[in-house]
Amino acid sequence: MFFVQLCGSQSILQKENTIPVRFYAKEAAAPVANKGDEILKNIFLEVKAKYETALGIFRKEKITIDPDDPAAVSQYAKVMKTVRQKADLFSESQRIQYTIQTRTQDVPDARTYLLTLKDIRIKRGLTDDLGAEAMMMNALDKVEKEIKKPLMRNDKQSMALLTAEFDKINKKLGIRKEDLPKYEEQLELKIAKAQLEELKKDAFEAMETQKKREEFKDEAMPDVKSLDIRNFL
Repeated sequence: MFFVQLCGSQSILQKENTIPVRFYAKEAAAPVANKGDEILKNIFLEVKAKYETALGIFRKEKITIDPDDPAAVSQYAKVMKTVRQKADLFSESQRIQYTIQTRTQDVPDARTYLLTLKDIRIKRGLTDDLGAEAMMMNALDKVEKEIKKPLMRNDKQSMALLTAEFDKINKKLGIRKEDLPKYEEQLELKIAKAQLEELKKDAFEAMETQKKREEFKDEAMPDVKSLDIRNFL
């Protein structure tokens, strides 16, 4: 639902109103050829600082590898949010916004724009449970039929028609712009659960591999939920 709200936003759809998003590193001056080594050094130091900040948080916070426990998922999401804030990293929603911005900034027409959004959604593993994409394409078909030509994003008058149609879709689906923070939180929890599932899978496979070794064949493997990641950092 968050992706639908993000895609249906007028500020995102219109090129001239696109809101720039921070990337991992702060904006720097144009590179100077004879200062290439210094620039690379600064980038390395910045990445190193972010890594050490994240690692320091992981060493302090308890993470329970239990994707089926809502409390464990919530705690993991909280830890990851702290990491992003302290290390100045993108949240998932910011990554999506940045990807949309960079991939669509030179797209001239609305149809290619919507198809690009669909491709981004699929590649990020997000689902369209509400069928919003089909509704948005139908809205575009309606507008283009009315104006009798492909809808270009710099056609403000016709884009206003499409935006009005998108507003109707959001209302029908019960999506409100003011609920965007709630949708973002739901997305972060979904991602946290998926990451815990991956951690659980990796931990289980590692223990199974170790169990095959002669010196461990008679030892019982611990429950993944009992593992404390801090002991392995």
